[in-house]
Amino acid sequence: MHQTDSGPTTAAVPRPASAPTGLSPSRAGDFMTCPLLYRLRVIDRLPEPPSAAATRGTLVHAVLERLFDSPAAERTPERALSLLRPQWERLLGERPELGELFRGNDEHSPADADGAALAGWLGDAEKLIDQWFKLEDPTRLHPVERELYVETVVESGLLLRGYIDRVDVAPTGDVRLVDYKTGRAPRRDFEGKAMFQMKFYALVVWRWKGVVPKRLQLVYLGGGGDVVTYDPDEADLLATERKLTALWETITRAVTTGDFPATRNRLCDWCDHQASCPEFGGTPPPYPLPVQAGPHDEPMPTNKES
Repeated sequence: MHQTDSGPTTAAVPRPASAPTGLSPSRAGDFMTCPLLYRLRVIDRLPEPPSAAATRGTLVHAVLERLFDSPAAERTPERALSLLRPQWERLLGERPELGELFRGNDEHSPADADGAALAGWLGDAEKLIDQWFKLEDPTRLHPVERELYVETVVESGLLLRGYIDRVDVAPTGDVRLVDYKTGRAPRRDFEGKAMFQMKFYALVVWRWKGVVPKRLQLVYLGGGGDVVTYDPDEADLLATERKLTALWETITRAVTTGDFPATRNRLCDWCDHQASCPEFGGTPPPYPLPVQAGPHDEPMPTNKES
């Protein structure tokens, strides 16, 4: 199953507030995009309703992960599609609230009584899986890891963690880290932001195993499909480590002062927390952690590549 950076996706229920203990690619991206979003997700831990798009991504990741349980010759499109419904039933068993995705507009109406909405949603997942077979040949791939949880502490004491969709190791020993994306490939001027996640993973693997991955690969299944690759070196990973250390220092100051400003951006229209955002006339909940007065006027790191 596709995981969030902090573990398997959980039900949208309130959880006790807590201070952050480390960084993942997703949460680092949240802070660089909008510090308030980071606070609401990581510290306040406000629940977010499941979305059809994110759940479809989770389902497709689960199918691609399970496909590699089959012998190489049996990793066919037909086999992958046969996994779709069982993986959906398993996911629904783990998270019954996902059934609400297919409920009608009237809260008292039966959930997708004729199954048309679910069938259409599964059909879109099938298209993403079909697209993957046009981009990669699983009969020639032999992953050593799938949905690998990685964690390490860098020299500054910062804990880095996350889940890597797939790790391939060539006969030569070269390591390739692969991540599936069910959206469209970004425009070229946004590729650096997308690859930041993969450099994060590469840094963790390097500090954990002492090996610099030979290749980082993003496989985009949306739109016309695309594969974006990057070959890092130690200088890249050192720059990423410096960037993450500076980012963590900024987050730590924000945690201490409670100062998490809202930043309007192109993702705001899809944000679940507009009711708590001043940019949309909302008010954040009272800050749940102790606050200490102190200077916090240093510039915040951005998503611009180092």
